[in-house]
Amino acid sequence: MISRNRRLRTNDSIRSLVRETSLTTNDLVLPMFVMEGDNKKEAISSMPGVFRQSLDLTVQTVKENYDLGIKAVNLYMKVSDNLKDNTGKEAWNPNGLMQNTIKAIKDAVPGVVVMPDVALDPYSIYGHDGIIKNGKIDNDSTVEALVKMGISHAEAGADILAPSDMMDGRVIAMREGLEENGFTDVGILSYAAKYASAFYGPFRSALDSAPVDAQEIPADKKTYQMDFHNSREAIDEALRDVEEGADIIMIKPGMPYLDIVSKIRELITQPIAVYQVSGEYAMLKAAAQNGWLDNDKVLIESLTSFKRAGADMIFTYAAPEVAKLLNQ
Repeated sequence: MISRNRRLRTNDSIRSLVRETSLTTNDLVLPMFVMEGDNKKEAISSMPGVFRQSLDLTVQTVKENYDLGIKAVNLYMKVSDNLKDNTGKEAWNPNGLMQNTIKAIKDAVPGVVVMPDVALDPYSIYGHDGIIKNGKIDNDSTVEALVKMGISHAEAGADILAPSDMMDGRVIAMREGLEENGFTDVGILSYAAKYASAFYGPFRSALDSAPVDAQEIPADKKTYQMDFHNSREAIDEALRDVEEGADIIMIKPGMPYLDIVSKIRELITQPIAVYQVSGEYAMLKAAAQNGWLDNDKVLIESLTSFKRAGADMIFTYAAPEVAKLLNQ
């Protein structure tokens, strides 16, 4: 035989020379759950190794992970029930938990990229990403609320807004709001293809943000998150968000949607983010804890598959341990 593919697999040094895809700490974004209080830390039972933490411990964790090479964090708030309503107005409180957390992180670690989540579900009594009117999620009033929320995050010092709500037209409205208020350098990472997935369960329990089962109100998010049977729709969503001014496009969940990542990568030049969501993380951890999979190897392999499919950055709860593995 003239051609033998195995020649380039002979040893690790040769394999490294011809390796097409690399995973580094520069690719990692750490999602974090923040709660009220001081010196408080609560384990999330369905997500081993992941915690809700008070603001002070959150800042400490950001510092530690920045030293590991994790340069970006994605923030979510565990909101007290007494602050929830149908308007989500706590979401743009200048002295709210999210706003104070952004300020504290940027003061302590100026170099870290802070990406706050922009969605109303943690602030909603109904657990939905939008405002309920006549038993439905009202798109346009929700977009107005999201713009207020996003501007408040920018005022607090956020680097990139991460709207995960899936309302129509929110990217252009948010971009215009930022421009009009002088925040021309604040970016938008749009959850363009966020599917109505069964893989979000542990996340919703972590924030107590699951949609309620109430009369005349949808008990799921299928009227605004995408149908997981569709792929052409995801392309349309991504292209629309790029036209509206999105700087980065998110595809969520991750591993079950690598085909979507690959298709969109062929059509846009903007960076693509992928989210290894709570259900994906929980499955890998459960299998590893039972001795069925090698934790370190499956983490690296799964995240590398995101890069191979075309992702530029990966949101993962495993970022700290992956960073340690990569640094070794």
